[in-house]
Amino acid sequence: MAAHAQYVPANLVPAYATAPQQRQAAVPDPVAPEPMAYSFERKPVAKRGRASDLDSASADSMDVCGRDEEQQQCVFYRKSMAFVSPKHDNPNREDEPLLADKERQAVNILVDLFERRAPVSFYEGEPLKALATLAYSDINHLQLSAATAFSEISEMDARPVSREALEPILYLLQSPDIKVQHSASAALGNLAVNVENKLLIVRMGGLEPLIRQMLSPNVDAQINSVGCITNLATADENKMRIAKSGALLPLTRLARSREIRVQRNAAGALLNMTHSIEHRQQLIAAGAVPVLVELLTSDDPELQYYVTTALSNIAVDEGSRQLLRDTQPTLVDALIHFVQTSTIKVQCQAILTLRNLASDEEYQLQIIKAGGLDSLLPQLQSAYDPLVVSASACLRNLSIHPDNEEPILNSGVLPLLVNLITQSGSDEVQCHVISALRNLVANNDADKTPFAEAGLFEHMKLVLSDQRSSEVVVGEMAAALSVFVLDDSLWPYILSGGFLELLVPLTRSHIVELQYNACATISSLAGKASESSEACSRLAQVWDKPDGGMQSYLAAFLAVDEGMDPLLRSVAIWTVMMLLESESPDLVQLVLAHPSIIKNIDKIAQMGSLSEADARLSAYTSDGGLRNSRAFDGDGYNPEDGDLGDENEDDDDIYQRLESMAQDVVALVQNLDR
Repeated sequence: MAAHAQYVPANLVPAYATAPQQRQAAVPDPVAPEPMAYSFERKPVAKRGRASDLDSASADSMDVCGRDEEQQQCVFYRKSMAFVSPKHDNPNREDEPLLADKERQAVNILVDLFERRAPVSFYEGEPLKALATLAYSDINHLQLSAATAFSEISEMDARPVSREALEPILYLLQSPDIKVQHSASAALGNLAVNVENKLLIVRMGGLEPLIRQMLSPNVDAQINSVGCITNLATADENKMRIAKSGALLPLTRLARSREIRVQRNAAGALLNMTHSIEHRQQLIAAGAVPVLVELLTSDDPELQYYVTTALSNIAVDEGSRQLLRDTQPTLVDALIHFVQTSTIKVQCQAILTLRNLASDEEYQLQIIKAGGLDSLLPQLQSAYDPLVVSASACLRNLSIHPDNEEPILNSGVLPLLVNLITQSGSDEVQCHVISALRNLVANNDADKTPFAEAGLFEHMKLVLSDQRSSEVVVGEMAAALSVFVLDDSLWPYILSGGFLELLVPLTRSHIVELQYNACATISSLAGKASESSEACSRLAQVWDKPDGGMQSYLAAFLAVDEGMDPLLRSVAIWTVMMLLESESPDLVQLVLAHPSIIKNIDKIAQMGSLSEADARLSAYTSDGGLRNSRAFDGDGYNPEDGDLGDENEDDDDIYQRLESMAQDVVALVQNLDR
């Protein structure tokens, strides 16, 4: 029996896990989670005028003006300022230029502050004025002292600062002395972990001197300037300015640097520019894609993470996936290698990149053929939840392609997927797993008994019976049941498994897709009443319970004095038709004895197309709503036909078919009365 694609509703998954669904003939719409984007932030640090390795940090995790570090601060600052102090014994003092009075006064103020070890903000008042005096001095070592002090102060205290505090740092950034430059850029990078500072630095023209530093042959200058741009690029407002500044080309070039710290920062900056389609296209135009793929050969886990995350974001776009497919033949193999060998963090991101690539049919096949399945299965059993989420999401997309069903099932993954339905504490994993199973069932007409024998329905029932299960998970379960019930080998398990009692209350859900899927599954079981006495018995048992039973929602959907979505109304009419055609005396009597069901169907049969006012009353007439996204098939709602309806069918045609279905029911009732 072919599954009927048009009667599978939009999948109930969170916004962050849905994507435009790819249609395939005679199967339900595949479920494909939406590619995810990631953010990255760096905290460049230069201690005592010398560049050091860059440490990952976020603005939220930093201690602002840490009081517990006051003593350490003073020690750092004293070392930074010692060589300009009048109290310091410098053997080359006679060769130094004489300090102006204001410069000597500024030095004395700063040294006094350091020696008193008093908690103070250097971003305002007398301390800032003293530092600015040194920064604007014509004496190079005073500028270097100011730049070094700013870098160390900002390392400890990255609070929001004023324009007055940034001006001397930006001035120092333009010094011809490379040591002054990279200390100033380190200070900017430290301050740029704060959102307000990020924006202010760019607004004050900080990008241009940073780009000049990136072009410097000095590695230390490259490290700090690129690290600063990496931080600035985490603010959405800055991204377009960075892209237009000409920074992308030198960033791409520096990603190939022989210095690993430069590579890391450049890759991080490129990653931070991958969070919108416009910027991703600008990166592609700058030649970043082949560079990022080339960097997958690196042995550095941190660089691997930045690169795989950037590629994952680039793979969000269909055109970019095609570019990757046409120009980067080694990409899939490299990602699979990371899944097998790299750190957990890189494994997660490599799998998510494969998941995004697997939004395309060609990649779905290529990943399986390259051995991706063997790499994914161990990750489904990981004790690290994010790894299980990533692996289940990737498998969900791979299961879309019909040709992948056989290798996936032959891998022995079925029991593992079924057990994850109840064993995982993650809603995401549950949704990905049940959607993968749904795709595998819908992909062809082979015997699906192994799914039931693996305990699929026992696990699903446990979740549906658990009041703690989220609406998202329950909705995904209901969507899967609406597909499983169409399979000749599976519907008996749904019927005998007590699912009717669980589905009836869901017909009253406030979530339209969940409501529809529950109704559609019950309707499909009603279609089995003519061939199964057990179906007749179980349907009769849920006629008036639980929660009012079938008769309650059928009457509600058929009420003609209320706006009702035509699809829900069609399901109700079709269900009534199946109950009447069952020739079960009990079911026929229950339907005919109801005070409004047949009466309202008769009214629908005589209405012609529904009035314009009634159409406007429908709660789901906007784009993407049920009425616009689904169409009726043939002469009515028939999940057995296997023909794909026209999604663009006019509303008038839909209502005419609805009327025709109602007329068929009226004729059937008349025959039964004779």
